[in-house]
Amino acid sequence: MPEGMIYKALSGYYFVEDDNGRTVQCRARGIFKKRGESPLVGDRVRFAETENGEGTVDAILPRSTELIRPPVANADLAVLAFSVIRPELNLQLLDKFLVHTEHAGLDALIVLTKMDAVAESEDADRIRRDVDAARELYTSIGYDTIVTSAKKEEGLDDLRDRLSRHISVFAGQSGVGKSSLVNALVPGLQLETSEISEKLGRGRHTTRHVELVKLAGGGYVADTPGFSQLDFAELGIEQIGDCFREFRELAPGCKFRGCTHLHEPGCAVKDALESGGIAKSRYQHYAGFMAEWKENRRRY
Repeated sequence: MPEGMIYKALSGYYFVEDDNGRTVQCRARGIFKKRGESPLVGDRVRFAETENGEGTVDAILPRSTELIRPPVANADLAVLAFSVIRPELNLQLLDKFLVHTEHAGLDALIVLTKMDAVAESEDADRIRRDVDAARELYTSIGYDTIVTSAKKEEGLDDLRDRLSRHISVFAGQSGVGKSSLVNALVPGLQLETSEISEKLGRGRHTTRHVELVKLAGGGYVADTPGFSQLDFAELGIEQIGDCFREFRELAPGCKFRGCTHLHEPGCAVKDALESGGIAKSRYQHYAGFMAEWKENRRRY
């Protein structure tokens, strides 16, 4: 039975690319519904061709990762796109995306967008300082960061190289330029983009379905709906501290197993905070996320 990868799901059809690069439009067998399963974009599947030139997805091969939002399987890299202007760079939201990325078992690539627009701002010098500080911080933690301008095609070669050999998921706040980036990476694709609403300060959601787009240099990217709210309780994230890389490395040195890094004595994370070993902003965001998680847990 032939195998392939689902690269697009739309209106009940699964578009499967086989190992020879040929596309077969398939329906899923009814057995998946009975099992409470559903094929996802990114799934490696076995399929059978039917007489009308279409096919049926018969089996889903084991997944390495599975995302709920967006619904993508086997992704191994999250491209977190954050603009440096309109909307302003939001490190608290970036840290929240990083928590979800770590929890999902994906590596993260931080891509800062719209650098071309900085020169037009009265706060251009401050914005550049903030960008340099953010890059220094997240690089020190172990995250790759790339500064880009889709309009001027700056940073795109570095981005293409980083995305090769991966199934990558683009995520980030609405209006940060995710679709513009993918359009710049794949000329002629022309994914729908939207302007920022001056009144709301954010963009409209523009992506209608999840689709893996093949890159010329290798790899696939999924342009996914922009969203700005992530719920820890909804996604079942409890050990938030484990999703902060620098906290995870320090945790074995805490006096108590299961230390929350908030109130316990002998906490290696709090000691590092006091000595400047971890960033104050990261700890403040962590404490806020823990308070949010506790509140949401009571609600659920």
